[in-house]
Amino acid sequence: MALVMIVTRDVADRFHGFLASVMLEVAPNVFVAPRMNNGVRERTWGVVCDWHGQEPRGSLVMVWRDLNEVGGIGLAHLGTPPRELIEMDGMWLTRRGKSANAL
Repeated sequence: MALVMIVTRDVADRFHGFLASVMLEVAPNVFVAPRMNNGVRERTWGVVCDWHGQEPRGSLVMVWRDLNEVGGIGLAHLGTPPRELIEMDGMWLTRRGKSANAL
């Protein structure tokens, strides 16, 4: 079992209610579970994937410890996050999208 964290951005209220029923909301839109097993993590993500498919608004990012993945971090996301995640030399990096002012 490993720590799992889900961060939401501009999603419907039902996402918050559901996630708060299985995880602790430690800050606005940041949910953690200190010892969530793989089965519960996959079922939780399955529910939010289904809901996001029905109402594709906002974004969600889930991270968890996975020693078989880049940097030892498993990563899943739905929607368009404000930053792009890039794997480079065995670690994750983030890159902000270009703004209209930067062009």
